[in-house]
Amino acid sequence: MIRFFNEDVPYKLTRKQATRQWLKQQAEAEGYTVGDLNYIFCSDDYVLQVNRDYLQHDYYTDIITFDQSEEEEKLEGDIFISVDRVADNAQQLGISAEQEMRRVLAHGMLHLCGYGDKTDEEAAQMRAKEEEWMASLL
Repeated sequence: MIRFFNEDVPYKLTRKQATRQWLKQQAEAEGYTVGDLNYIFCSDDYVLQVNRDYLQHDYYTDIITFDQSEEEEKLEGDIFISVDRVADNAQQLGISAEQEMRRVLAHGMLHLCGYGDKTDEEAAQMRAKEEEWMASLL
C-alpha cells in the first residue's frame, strides 16, 4: 500500500488515489509489486536532519529514499520529500510544483527499483526513466 504523510509541513498532494494507481502501474511495468511504501512530505530542514542523522551528509536535497524491501521483487520503504526543494526546483525549471512533485515521487520509486543517480550515466538513465513515467501521466 502506498501512503502519504506530512511531517512538519501542511502539504496536500492532489489526486492521491490516481497517483497511487500510476505509481503502482509503473512499478509493475518494471517487474515489481508494491508493498508498504511511505512518502513523507517535509521541509528542507527536516530532510537535512535526516540526511545528517542517517547518511552523514550535510546538505539539502529534494528526496531521500530508504529501501526497506525484504523480498527481491517487492518495493517497500520510506521516501522523504522536501516540499521546499520541490517548489524551488519547479520554479527554476519553469514548471508547476505539482508536475515536479510527480517527477520526484517517480524518482524515489525508481531508486527502489534499483536505478541510481551518482554517476553521469546513472543520472541520464534515471532522467530517461522519469520522462518515460511522466509521459504515462498524460
